[in-house]
Amino acid sequence: MGISNRLGDVLGSAVEAKLLREVKEHEEKVNHLAIIMDGNRRFAWSKALQTGIGHKMGKMKLEQVLDWVLELNIHYFTVYALSTENLNRPEKELKGLFDLYIEGLKDIADDERIHENKVKVQIIGRRELLPESVNAAIKYAEDKTADYDDFTFTVCLAYGSREEMIGAIKSIAEDHATGDLSLESIDEEEVSRRLYTADMPDPDLVIRTSGEERISNFLLWQMAYTELYFTDVYWPSFSKKELLKAIQTYQARKRRFGE
Repeated sequence: MGISNRLGDVLGSAVEAKLLREVKEHEEKVNHLAIIMDGNRRFAWSKALQTGIGHKMGKMKLEQVLDWVLELNIHYFTVYALSTENLNRPEKELKGLFDLYIEGLKDIADDERIHENKVKVQIIGRRELLPESVNAAIKYAEDKTADYDDFTFTVCLAYGSREEMIGAIKSIAEDHATGDLSLESIDEEEVSRRLYTADMPDPDLVIRTSGEERISNFLLWQMAYTELYFTDVYWPSFSKKELLKAIQTYQARKRRFGE
């Protein structure tokens, strides 16, 4: 490594340390961070790698980001891993993804960091659309962390926000039809408590990687007043510095909540 490269590394580390200090000292905190992890395939293609390698590197990145989230004391961390639309991808690619989810969920459930920090792991989405092997891994991870509540790590698998809201609407309609729920009782709180995220606060900040500037059927109800941050970086290349920049941008904004 040349002198210029070493100097660049030193300066990069100093900038990151400064960002970390500023973010941690700021009075405005992120309590719930959500990330749309996008760009695994395009990362692989840009490096002339197989798609599966991109997904593998995306899994490794998520494990790394979870460390940063814990360091920043962010109590709720939610990631969009697989949408219902993604289930239409080629069978070979889906099998590779399912194998990664099984491996990842088991790794997380057995990870000392998860138990030391008392992180509850939960998966939301249409589990009936997932293979039995994936559901078994989900149960393993959720059962091993069920008693924790210091932090909550939520993975959205086979998830679609419109489907989630339709489920809530059907539930409300059924209770109204049986007389268990009056028309006057149907309000925002009633809808929210029938969503997958009923026990969680709405996200403060949502980050999307890979340069796409849309939310792709993700937490549509919950993101009514969420701050959004888009970055061109592909998910496997997402850095701690980029995360800190996103949080610092959030901290610089004045949230009005529609006022």
